[in-house]
Amino acid sequence: MDTVSDQTIAVLGAGSWGTALALLVAGNGRPCVLWSHRQDTAQRMEAQRCNTRYLGEFIFPDNLHVVSDIHALAGINRLLVVVPSHAFRRTLELWKPLVSETSEPPVVAWGTKGLEPGSTKLLGEVAREVLGDQVALGLVSGPTFAREVALGLPTALTAVAEDRSVADEIASWLRSDRVRCYTNQDIIGVQLSGAIKNVMAIAAGISDGLGFGANARAALITRGLVELTRLGGALGGRPETFMGLSGVGDLILTCTDDQSRNRRVGLALGAGKRLDEALARLGQEAEGVHTARELYQLSQQHKVDMPITEQVYRVLHEDLSPQAAVEALLSRESRPE
Repeated sequence: MDTVSDQTIAVLGAGSWGTALALLVAGNGRPCVLWSHRQDTAQRMEAQRCNTRYLGEFIFPDNLHVVSDIHALAGINRLLVVVPSHAFRRTLELWKPLVSETSEPPVVAWGTKGLEPGSTKLLGEVAREVLGDQVALGLVSGPTFAREVALGLPTALTAVAEDRSVADEIASWLRSDRVRCYTNQDIIGVQLSGAIKNVMAIAAGISDGLGFGANARAALITRGLVELTRLGGALGGRPETFMGLSGVGDLILTCTDDQSRNRRVGLALGAGKRLDEALARLGQEAEGVHTARELYQLSQQHKVDMPITEQVYRVLHEDLSPQAAVEALLSRESRPE
């Protein structure tokens, strides 16, 4: 690997979305280092110049390299963290000792959409706990599928940070002639949007797996947006965020297209498969499975009514049948919309 420069971006997490973002960054002319926690995976990807497991048809450009040694990221002060939510804290802890080796205050952004399992914490809270105040934080969200980004199909993203200049910088890593990247300063609202849409995608998949049709799917998406707005407002998110790309945009995408891993989990459950069978068939992370428990607990803590979230949680973690979950939703007392 060539010596890193001030322009180098490190992408931590070599799954489909991490690989797509690394390809996007490198395609924009920035030197990029893609980190995998598995040595064999990193060595194979570097040798074959592609990610054969995810997005194998896309050849890595010369300015994209793959490593597994976290110390290879020393001196890189611009990070995109795209690991599963359960690995988020540990990944930042691995990188933290390298902070003092950077030449200027680092910027750490993430593309993970979820909550920390077991704590109900937003990933921004986790990042601040681990990294302290010396690091600028942000995230990348919006309605995106990894393969379409890698293909160069037209895409819109949102770069988010409380500091507008940080959001602008993160957006500059990703903008291209095919990717429009907006900025947003509502870090709470965008994080919640990315988490909740995965749970709603499982709900939509269950509905379609049961054969309930387009009417039911549209109702679930609409009422899912209501749940997002309720909890997001209670936690300090902004209403306009929920009507934007990272809110309703991502919600529609994930609930309606079978490229969504969470939707595919729901489809399998609706068709009568067990959760372990659905996840084994998927072969990848489905963030909504963990997130459903955390969201349900958050809704209880803040006394926010989230009936769809509750039923998805009970199907996933209390062995409630999808049919019983639907009956519970339909039997709720009528109320004004």
